[in-house]
Amino acid sequence: YGNPALKCSIDIDLLIDADQLLAAATILRTNGYRLVAPAKSSDGDLKRWHRGWKESVWRSDETAMQLDLHTRTADNDRLIPNINVRSPRQDVLVGGRITLPTLADGELFAYLTVHGASSAWFRLKWAADFGGFLSGKSGEALEHLYRRSQALGAGRAPGMALLLADRLFETLDRNPDLRGELRRDPEIVRLYRTSLHLLLAGPDEPTASRLGTLPIHMLQLGLLPGPGYMLSEIWRQTRRLFDRPPV
Repeated sequence: YGNPALKCSIDIDLLIDADQLLAAATILRTNGYRLVAPAKSSDGDLKRWHRGWKESVWRSDETAMQLDLHTRTADNDRLIPNINVRSPRQDVLVGGRITLPTLADGELFAYLTVHGASSAWFRLKWAADFGGFLSGKSGEALEHLYRRSQALGAGRAPGMALLLADRLFETLDRNPDLRGELRRDPEIVRLYRTSLHLLLAGPDEPTASRLGTLPIHMLQLGLLPGPGYMLSEIWRQTRRLFDRPPV
């Protein structure tokens, strides 16, 4: 974005090793952050929360800054299982003054597609961010990113995201062969159509109605092929309903 004022963000995502969770929590508390989700929880509650959720939410009362502390990059650990704090990284310039580390492009692409799929891309700003990330990349680079994401275990999420970006921004005009390949996969097309429907459904977000998020939960069942993943995802979603600390 160049100027950070052009991008309004709620939080900062910070990825750590899972075994450093309690140490990181101590550092955050020492620096004035309090735990928002799960709220008023012991260390044991926090560890249990992170078994079902990839992040906990912390907020500074002094600055109002929100920080999401991640111990993995996907809610289901079968997705992108090897993207972690030891993955290849790059430094990015933020606002022309601050340099911060993030994932290298291949890993970042895979992560962004899985992250978007976790909410079925129902907000246009997420798709716009993704389209911006891809805007300067050649057709050959898009091909490389997609193949790399498959090696990293991102499943159908990258194909769905690319078709959505193509619909909104004509991203795959630079690689029509890849567009054709993705369009021939019926499961990828089904996921893409679900996400497009949620994106275009209207001003009310899926979270605003009681069963509005049901299509998102159903979509998540198909992000990887095979019954093993589907069963693990059903178990994960069920466990999150019943095994959570107080919020």
